[in-house]
Amino acid sequence: MSSEKNAPAKANSLNRAKLYQLVLFPFNNGATNVYYILTLNFIAYYANGVLGLFLTFATTMVTVMRLFDAVTDPIIGALIDRTVTKFGKFRPFMVLGNVIMIVSAILLYFGTRIVSADMMWLRYTLFVLFYALYVIGYTFQTACTRSGQSCLTNDPNQRPLFTVFNTVASLVGMGLVQFLAPIIAKQFGGYNSAEFFNFMIPLAIIVSAILTVLAVVGIWEKDREEFFGVGVKQEKVKFSEYAEVLKNNTELIRLMVAGAGCKLAFSIATNMTVLCMLYGAMMNNYDGLYLPMMIVGYVFSVPFFLLTVRTSQKHGQKASLVRYTTLALVMYVGVLALLIFWKQGVPAFNLSISNINLYTILFVVFFGIGYGAYYATADMPIPMVADCSDYETFRTGRYIPGIMGTLFSLVDKLVSSLGSTIVGLAVAAIGIATLPDGYTPYSEGMHTVVVVLFCIVPMFAWIATLIAMKGYKLTGPRMKEIQAINAVRKDAIAKGMSLEEAMKTWQTIDQVPEAFK
Repeated sequence: MSSEKNAPAKANSLNRAKLYQLVLFPFNNGATNVYYILTLNFIAYYANGVLGLFLTFATTMVTVMRLFDAVTDPIIGALIDRTVTKFGKFRPFMVLGNVIMIVSAILLYFGTRIVSADMMWLRYTLFVLFYALYVIGYTFQTACTRSGQSCLTNDPNQRPLFTVFNTVASLVGMGLVQFLAPIIAKQFGGYNSAEFFNFMIPLAIIVSAILTVLAVVGIWEKDREEFFGVGVKQEKVKFSEYAEVLKNNTELIRLMVAGAGCKLAFSIATNMTVLCMLYGAMMNNYDGLYLPMMIVGYVFSVPFFLLTVRTSQKHGQKASLVRYTTLALVMYVGVLALLIFWKQGVPAFNLSISNINLYTILFVVFFGIGYGAYYATADMPIPMVADCSDYETFRTGRYIPGIMGTLFSLVDKLVSSLGSTIVGLAVAAIGIATLPDGYTPYSEGMHTVVVVLFCIVPMFAWIATLIAMKGYKLTGPRMKEIQAINAVRKDAIAKGMSLEEAMKTWQTIDQVPEAFK
């Protein structure tokens, strides 16, 4: 009886979050995604249509600035791991990042316009500088989404919920922009008009700031040293540790490839230019198809969010990611076939919501299920970064969520930025000088571009995801073992044992006391 009485409670073996914390903290991702979707889908329209910069420059700059992240990401990741203040480790970067993005958005979208068209060299220069400032702010804040969740909860049953709440939070910001953009563009003369940005940028600033406040509230109680790793005071993080992690944490490498595949598929298949060519130029009904098809995708996503959580809680996040990515791949074979058979001006082979035909029914089914499956898994690698961070703590005893998060986000950003560049080069290759909007007429080559970008590229990206996940070892059962071992080590260190001794004493699950399992 006395041994049971003195044994640590099982509840202490896991760090669980309250429901409101799980709901609110993901709004940090929603806050950054407001700017992300504006940058991904519309900054090329602004640079080309409003400032008069060359189309290839405007689209390529998205990738160039993501390369700039190759410098900022490691630096900011190390800064996060070195930082412990009375305001926590993550909250200062969340707030500072959002403030920097507010300033950069004002300068980028309004300040550059002050420069006379006679001084184009200065427009180009300021565009690059203000864009670079935005990248720094974006990296500050978005790095906290991936790294901060590691202290929010380590419960294998709660982490899958992060994917759902993260997607909902993203929809509040990103979905709002996507929903309003075509409505506002129609009123103000299209995506190439200055008036469109006069409305959208202030809206984005306000929405992102509100979401940031909610996220700060969500992580407030957990952003403390007692929730960092196994309770060992973190030594100064060296940049050489990036190389060590890349060399030895193979699970993170596989997740980076999988996350890159998911993000590339999402960024290209949902690119505004691609959708304008599909629904506007090809189907000749952008106003009647864009919003209804977006709603179709979201409606089909709802059951998949529930399914992914259930699968993740029962079999682990890897199983969920693989299962529903496979389903998306299979469904998009049908979407690909339908687009290949499309015929210009032939109603039987065109989408029509007002006059529904077999082509439309099949497209809605294949697209809806495929979109629902991959949209529900698009952000799933994000909470899986926390698993890799806990695995790193298990493997080395170090708590370095900043390094883990920024390594993942570096690849994530580089790949997602390729979306805009690929789209821009594809459009330029068929002789179009200005990015198509919803009212651009069909021209030769658009059919091929849409088939490749809307279907083939995402399908190859999903194949890469599935290949990477094949050898991923952080399954549901394995993560429960790792959490139990980390918990018993943390308990022993709190009682005076050294980190080295704790790591030698508990290495496998059979060595862990029952109270921690």
